[in-house]
Amino acid sequence: MVADTGLAHVAAAIAEPARAAMLCALLDGRARTATELAAQADVAASTASAHLARLVEQRLLQCVPQGKHRYYQLAGADAAQALEALLVLSGRPRPAFRPATPSGLRVARTCYDHMAGEIAVHLLQALTQRRWLVNDGDGLCVTREGTRGLLDWGIDLDEVRQRRRRFACPCLDWSERRPHLGGALGAALLTLAQQRRWVQRELDGRALRVQPRAWREWLDPLEVPRPA
Repeated sequence: MVADTGLAHVAAAIAEPARAAMLCALLDGRARTATELAAQADVAASTASAHLARLVEQRLLQCVPQGKHRYYQLAGADAAQALEALLVLSGRPRPAFRPATPSGLRVARTCYDHMAGEIAVHLLQALTQRRWLVNDGDGLCVTREGTRGLLDWGIDLDEVRQRRRRFACPCLDWSERRPHLGGALGAALLTLAQQRRWVQRELDGRALRVQPRAWREWLDPLEVPRPA
């Protein structure tokens, strides 16, 4: 396919109003379900599925399976930058989208045996920005810097690797729609946080209460932003 034909196909995919609405809803970097995107574009579920297939075909979106659900997110930084540039040309601000999630669960909660929520998402970002964790295409692996840092926290990586499950992997967060740390390492990190009394599990649900000492001893040094 020559360049001008390829450009025309991508432009045609973006030009349809419902597809444009879906793309704009994903500009915050989060992933959405087909149902959410159908509501955002004000179209039927079957129509949304066809639109999403077209956007995936044109490499504007990628589909991320997570358990029973399928989430859609922008295919990468190039797609996001192109859409941002088109929004600038259109003279219209980026539309806002925020799923309705109780604040207690949104900030910090458990996801099976590991930590989820806004703080967990920012924590994974901090660990990857510091190159403690890197994505090798098949999950997350710990670097030398990460090995030293996690050992200083008291995490025995040899013991974690012996567990009969994936060592470390990104797990898509259902409220933030960005990944937090899952796998055996994610479970070990939650166990550590509870042992150090950095977090306390609420008695009546999945919510976690982040203690003041967690910020002093753990999160502030990593420059994890505090919830608004």
